[in-house]
Amino acid sequence: MSDNIPWWSREVFWKKTAIWVTGFMFVVLIVLTLDTLPKISVGSEHVPAYSVINKHIDYVFNDERNIQVPVIGKDDPLFGQMLTEQEAEALVTHGKKITQGRNCMGCHTLLGNGSYFAPDLTKAWLDPAWSSEEEREQYMIEFLMDPQENARSFGSGRTMPNLHITKEEAKAIIAFLKWMSSIDTNGFPYNFTVIDKEG
Repeated sequence: MSDNIPWWSREVFWKKTAIWVTGFMFVVLIVLTLDTLPKISVGSEHVPAYSVINKHIDYVFNDERNIQVPVIGKDDPLFGQMLTEQEAEALVTHGKKITQGRNCMGCHTLLGNGSYFAPDLTKAWLDPAWSSEEEREQYMIEFLMDPQENARSFGSGRTMPNLHITKEEAKAIIAFLKWMSSIDTNGFPYNFTVIDKEG
């Protein structure tokens, strides 16, 4: 009876096909991973080195790519202090660990990961809500240390809970946010307006 079954509908054919397709896609995944890693590693074209927090970071529309892209400018050290690459990495990493430890992604989105209850933090450093570049650092510290008293809910009624962040922790978080804003995310998040572009 099995001789009457077409070859393409036999169980053994589909088992072998599944094995070959799975093996092929696994190889494709490895190739894509090896091709992508150098492009998304710190210090690459799209992900600047941690010491970029010593620079002015802007967000400019690129006509050729039809999206806004980060532009690294002149020296503009965070909190007025130039840091070595090692010092900058330590500060940014500390800020990243604080955001993870305080579960910021439970409400916010960072680089496409997290929730959408609160504002996306991917370009938070450039957010016009901080009023001006001159006042941004101080406003961010005050907000992070006491979001209830320094809330910027813009009529939504939503405020961030007080996470009892110290001043040093706030500075580390701000360093992480500034570094993250320098990453070329191919225009993500869309419809974002930066401080300098606020009319």
